[in-house]
Amino acid sequence: MPVLPRWLLLTGLVGGNFLVVLDVSILNVALVDIRDDLHAAASVMPWVVDAYTVTFAGMLLVAGSMADRFGPRRVYLASMVLFAIFSVVCASAASAPVLVVGRALQGAAAAGLVPASLALLASHYPDPAQRSRVIGVWAAMSSVGFALGPVAGGALIGVSGWRVVFLINPFVVAVVLLLGAGLNRARPQTYRRFDLAGLLLSVCCLGSVTFGIIHAGTAGWLAPGSIVAFGIGSVVLLLLILVERRVEAPALPPQLLTAPGVAADMVAVMVAAFAFYGSLFGLTIWMVDTLQMSPLHTGLAFLPMTLPMCVLPLVTGRLITRYGTRPIILAGLLTCMVGAVGLVAAELHPSYGIAVACGTLLAVGGTLTIPATTTDISLVAPKTMAATAQGAQGAARQTGVVLGIAAMASVDSLRGIGGLSFAVLGIGIVLVLIIWGSRARSADESADRSAQPEAEVASASAG
Repeated sequence: MPVLPRWLLLTGLVGGNFLVVLDVSILNVALVDIRDDLHAAASVMPWVVDAYTVTFAGMLLVAGSMADRFGPRRVYLASMVLFAIFSVVCASAASAPVLVVGRALQGAAAAGLVPASLALLASHYPDPAQRSRVIGVWAAMSSVGFALGPVAGGALIGVSGWRVVFLINPFVVAVVLLLGAGLNRARPQTYRRFDLAGLLLSVCCLGSVTFGIIHAGTAGWLAPGSIVAFGIGSVVLLLLILVERRVEAPALPPQLLTAPGVAADMVAVMVAAFAFYGSLFGLTIWMVDTLQMSPLHTGLAFLPMTLPMCVLPLVTGRLITRYGTRPIILAGLLTCMVGAVGLVAAELHPSYGIAVACGTLLAVGGTLTIPATTTDISLVAPKTMAATAQGAQGAARQTGVVLGIAAMASVDSLRGIGGLSFAVLGIGIVLVLIIWGSRARSADESADRSAQPEAEVASASAG
């Protein structure tokens, strides 16, 4: 196996997540151009984004299980190839439905990239302190894709139209495949069965709820289609809970959820992703429709919000090493809340400058929270479930992205964007604090129970 420098290995690992975030942000500024070129209905446009994120979120748990079973390197590189193929399908789409299908397939391939890359990262950087710093680098370099997306997308659309934004991906994939020769080839010795029922039910549940939110934004929350979609989502969720309690190897193992901090990490990353990525989608539409910005100008307008994401994860890694993960997670969520409150207040005097300032606070908060939860899960999850744990964290994050984009599609004001983000963040912070508190009490009770026999032995010895 070729021996590559550490920085080249890290570049290969960053490539997967770079593509994942690039294909979210690069498409935001292309939505209006796609709508006009394909004559798509307004209700279809959120699905150009959400078809990708729904399948991505729904497949992440199983992608993590596949990486734990077949080896993360195999899953990572195979997913890269599929991502390139489906990108070409999207670029050649002749209608909005075909594009939506291509985006769904692209999202399924993307699901194999994130948990596998993080599992490979953990194997190449076993020291916890070093790993937290490297995760900061991984998140920072991935954020370059997020910051680059709107600018590159706007420039490319102005020259060649929206289709070319998908043709960047095969070139990135080719570079990553060349670097993949140096990745760890180790495969696990034990195998877990696939939870096919859990996969199908989770995708159906998320898809139904997302459809309900999007449909409610155009037809109303009490419209028959909205009620039916939410009803189906609720029934499927109940079935998912029942099925997961009975299967031999559930997609989300109970022992993973009971690991200290994992449930709180999933809640925190979900609400942070909802607030930031949802607000970014809402602000994009607001800038194009209200401020009448072109795609290129919109992409440039987002640079002040996205550039901090390229630097802050490096600082986040050092902060985690010094203060631990929980204080950073809480600080990130509170920073997001300040940004959301600012958007609500900005409705009194709406302007580009105020919107960017508040969006930057949301970006800073998300950049603190998301890497901190990624690091925390990598430290507390069982080693045999490293990729599954990262898949669970990624699924929670992408669920937040999906629901955030779907919810913001029905909002047309800064007050609505900020108010919705504030409400979700507030609920999330309360849940995280409750989970942390309950885990702390459980740990104290366990310590008390273990101390009692020792006290009795000491007493008997003294007697």
